[in-house]
Amino acid sequence: MATVDVLVIGGGPGGTPAAMALAGAGRRVLLVEKGAGLGGTCLFEGCIPSKILRESAERLQAIRRAKEFGLQVPAGEIGVDWAAIMKRKAEILHRRAAGALQHARQIPTLDVRFGSATLLGPRRARFTPRDGAPEEVDFSSAIIATGSLPNRLPVPGVDLPQVLTSEQILEIDRVPARLVVIGAGPIGVEMAQILAAFGSRVTLLEAGPRILAPVDEEIALALDAHIRRQGVALELGAAVAAIAPKGDHVGVQYSDAAGAQHEAQAEVVLEATGRRPNVEGLGLERTRVRHDHHGVKVDAKLETDEPGIYAIGDVVGHPMFAHWATAQALALARHLLGRVTRFPAAATNTAVIFSTPEVGMAGLTEIEARAAGHDVGIARYDFRADARAQVSGHPEGLLKLVYDKTSRVVLGVHILAEGAASLLGEGALAVSAGIAVEAVAAAIHPHPTLSESVGMAAREASASAGTVD
Repeated sequence: MATVDVLVIGGGPGGTPAAMALAGAGRRVLLVEKGAGLGGTCLFEGCIPSKILRESAERLQAIRRAKEFGLQVPAGEIGVDWAAIMKRKAEILHRRAAGALQHARQIPTLDVRFGSATLLGPRRARFTPRDGAPEEVDFSSAIIATGSLPNRLPVPGVDLPQVLTSEQILEIDRVPARLVVIGAGPIGVEMAQILAAFGSRVTLLEAGPRILAPVDEEIALALDAHIRRQGVALELGAAVAAIAPKGDHVGVQYSDAAGAQHEAQAEVVLEATGRRPNVEGLGLERTRVRHDHHGVKVDAKLETDEPGIYAIGDVVGHPMFAHWATAQALALARHLLGRVTRFPAAATNTAVIFSTPEVGMAGLTEIEARAAGHDVGIARYDFRADARAQVSGHPEGLLKLVYDKTSRVVLGVHILAEGAASLLGEGALAVSAGIAVEAVAAAIHPHPTLSESVGMAAREASASAGTVD
């Protein structure tokens, strides 16, 4: 029977950095991953593969707009080699997974094993390799980092072969002529726009009153208008009742906000109705670890009700972002090493949605800031006035700065712009460090860049208080 200091179950963006940080400090760590390699959902079925497809879609759109930039391309439709796109995706994922494994195996006290782990009690687990006999392992501490799984709608027809999850859509062997996407969250919006760019006729159904519920409302409404202009049929308040076979396609039956009945025809349906924590087969019932459909219950230091057993990332529940899992992982590793630790706070979290244009958000939305009792100030920057945005051919967009009028501290930065993902770094730092709007305004932002937008919005906030000439 093996004995380790820390057992880490799950080798995604939470489990892997936690295991490497602990082992790098000399702890004996066993990292168990059930999938094909280190990286988890983000690498194999989420963040990275979807961005690879988006990159090809963006290049295609750029070629189609070549005439605007004084460039000539051959007449006719630009060809799309879907097999080549998927081959490139597979190669990138393989390189990243191989690199992560090589890096992990360079740490002497880190044992990376592929298979499954089940808790037998508060200090013992069974490891079952993919091929080989199970073995038991004793541990002093354990970290559950098993991620999440796609939700499934409780409606008839959801098991039809034409209905794909957010993971399955990334392995599709063609661009569907007609696509229905159920759910206008980050995954639904991204995939609807990506496949629309490749030529799919897309219908996007959202049960709620607007897209992207966690996003600042003003930003979400602006993106809604872009999605519609791009040719996606967006239906809000759409409650899906059933999915029925119709020969070589399917019909998605739904009612609108007024109760009227409709049916959307599709060759493929993407079910993008969120994700649920993955606690299957972990043996939590043999411990005091509590969980429900929201996730494993943890305290402020990410410890479960079973002392010595911790949980991080998607398995804990929302927010479900790879970088959030990594932030929790590194904080927990420091804590387990006995160091003073500042655990991640939801109020300073960041997120990017790779829509077109991109959405970036750091910190509190306007509504969240008011609900928290702040005397909220708002400053905006319209990218139609931005030199770099005009030059690049993406002048549409909005930056929204949320701050406290009394303390002057930046509470949130929300961006809708092509390039928001890279632009968000300054906003993330301002929110995390509690920087005042005057300090942001005083920073010299280079011209012509998109980053000027942050400085300009901060200057507006400062001017409104009379603190900048």
